[in-house]
Amino acid sequence: MEERLVILVGYDGAELLDISCVTSTLVAANRLGADPVYAVSVATPGGRAITCASGLTLEGQRSLERVRGPLDTLIVAGGIGHQAAADDPRIVGHVRRLAREGRRVASVCTGATVLAAAGLLNGKRATTHWQHADQLASAYPEIAVDPAPIFVRDGNISTSAGVTSALDLTLAFIEEDHGAELARAVARVLVTYLQRPGNQAQMSMFTGAPAPANSLVKRAVEHVTGHLAGDLTTAALAADAGVSERHLIRLFIDHLGKTPGRFVRDVRLEAAAHLLASTSLPVASVAAQCGFRTAETLRQAFVRRYEVSPSHYRATQSTSAV
Repeated sequence: MEERLVILVGYDGAELLDISCVTSTLVAANRLGADPVYAVSVATPGGRAITCASGLTLEGQRSLERVRGPLDTLIVAGGIGHQAAADDPRIVGHVRRLAREGRRVASVCTGATVLAAAGLLNGKRATTHWQHADQLASAYPEIAVDPAPIFVRDGNISTSAGVTSALDLTLAFIEEDHGAELARAVARVLVTYLQRPGNQAQMSMFTGAPAPANSLVKRAVEHVTGHLAGDLTTAALAADAGVSERHLIRLFIDHLGKTPGRFVRDVRLEAAAHLLASTSLPVASVAAQCGFRTAETLRQAFVRRYEVSPSHYRATQSTSAV
């Protein structure tokens, strides 16, 4: 039987979930009829057992040094040991070699650091766990690091965000290789969404970030999130806060890293995504509740942000779709 050889690179301090999200998803695809099937192996330095970040021991199935191509997909796991792995010339050298012999290369979470050390992300857009994005960008300025998406695909190289985003990326690979029907079937077996769009934010702006330290910005943010359908222009927000538009813009950039207009747009889009996934409201009603003038206005903004239409998002992300 023809096989797609998938090599998952592990090392001491690798995150076990980074590894198991990939392996379990591909094995589920095999059980549900992937043809050709995925032949998945965990390759470690010397083929020895590794101690994962959780303290659990994982046996290596192959010696990284002895793996030979051609292979279908090379995936590097992340974990607390990612920097030590990136500093190991043997690991980096073999990752670079196998990348040349593979059709597709990917990393999970901080595994992007190893790809970066191998020079595989130079001149490319990439992501990693949001907590490590600044570190990656600072260490490798030639990489366009985007901390927001769940995963990024640039050519034949994909990078994903933290831990369980590996599942989303692997489902995307299955859909690419075998079609949406198998990817959906695998998602059902795993009791998860079909897959979140790659451009979906890693963290919710409603729960992910601490409240702004500045009381004026905090009050403005609370007003925005509580009045999505209202007038949330910068002029209106500045008037409500009793400051000039220029001063409000400066405060938002200092404390939130974005302008009031960008913040309002992001909040409205996330709220729309939540309603699309959790309710059966017509798209026009979702648009109205979230402050978009029309369903078409929402659709255009949604496609720019998530690269899918609201209807496609609902079809793949709503509870009833899984």
